[in-house]
Amino acid sequence: MSHAPLSGFCVLDLTNVLAGPFCCHQLAHMGAKVIKVETPGTGDLARQLGADPARNAKLMGVSFLAQNPGKRSITVNLKTDEGKTVLKQLVARADALVENFRPGVMERLGLDHTVLREMNPRLIYCAISGFGQDGPLSGLPAYDQIVQGMSGVMSITGSPTTAPYRVGYPMADTIGGMTAAFSVAAALANTGADRGTFIDVSMLEAVIATMGWVVSNHSVAGVEPAPNGNDNFTASPSGSFRAADGVLNISANEQQQFETLCDVLGRPDLAVDPRFADRKGRLTHRAALAEELEALLAAGTTEEWVDRLSTRGVPAGPVWTVQEALSHPQIAERGLMQAHAVNGEEISLVGIGAKMDGAAPRVATPPPQLGEHTAEILGELGYDAGAISELQNKGAI
Repeated sequence: MSHAPLSGFCVLDLTNVLAGPFCCHQLAHMGAKVIKVETPGTGDLARQLGADPARNAKLMGVSFLAQNPGKRSITVNLKTDEGKTVLKQLVARADALVENFRPGVMERLGLDHTVLREMNPRLIYCAISGFGQDGPLSGLPAYDQIVQGMSGVMSITGSPTTAPYRVGYPMADTIGGMTAAFSVAAALANTGADRGTFIDVSMLEAVIATMGWVVSNHSVAGVEPAPNGNDNFTASPSGSFRAADGVLNISANEQQQFETLCDVLGRPDLAVDPRFADRKGRLTHRAALAEELEALLAAGTTEEWVDRLSTRGVPAGPVWTVQEALSHPQIAERGLMQAHAVNGEEISLVGIGAKMDGAAPRVATPPPQLGEHTAEILGELGYDAGAISELQNKGAI
């Protein structure tokens, strides 16, 4: 990337665990200078989360590593007057601040957006919460699982016999973080003198916003959303089908694709079967069509059918494990996974899934140790060694 789009901007990351750190992860990869402001002693809770207990004990848990490369870490006790002063000094130099405390926490600390905007009228302040800063649910705690359930996502995930089902990764946190990153980047694009903006991201609303087809089918067409398992509710055959050695996905959504599918399978007669001849009929008789197709797919392997169908222009693909996806050249050769040195060990972490000017955006530094850059950042604010020592003695850093 010849020029990082957000280079020159400074973002204060006061967030924990996933939604907020994921937001600032995106911004860091786009070139923003991200300063992670953490609680002394413990830091981001994600430092203690992940499948590797040894890393958790060192406050470098896998969950933390995933979302925090490219950031600097300063520890500040925001419950002390001196710590609040440090934050205000950071705000005076920053372009944006992101936090994901429960609504009201920053106000009780005397550090809400109205106070901080006095330090910097151009500050972009982004608050991420489960339900938003107002409304009857605003004060409730919310984790990913809670939001998944309340958004309606779980009610349409799984099959009619297994729903409600949770999406297999923290989808609500991730979507909330992505929405916040987009909003902050958009606000940074407003270069006017009055750029100061308060951004209120509701994870619940952000998730519902991604369900556009489902919501519109309900609100406009009066169709009650329902779980369809691995089947696409808009088309058939479009879903998962079993071959001789496993499962593949086929999405023959268009008429020509369906006719080609039938030809590849050696059953062109299915394309003119009255039950399957048009899109509406295929949806009505989805189960019968799937039975016919799987009987034919049993004669070959997943790889064989994917190759044959793709060659003929019928969208098809294998169902990979995470390991299989990461090791495939399509992923391995595009720069999504990036190497970082942490405690003398090289680890591989996910980037952001985009290329800029033909290259995957990268950050120059690994996830930071807790408070690794405290003295460095305070020095930039004008603190000398004696003043930093005094802050330590007072428990402010």
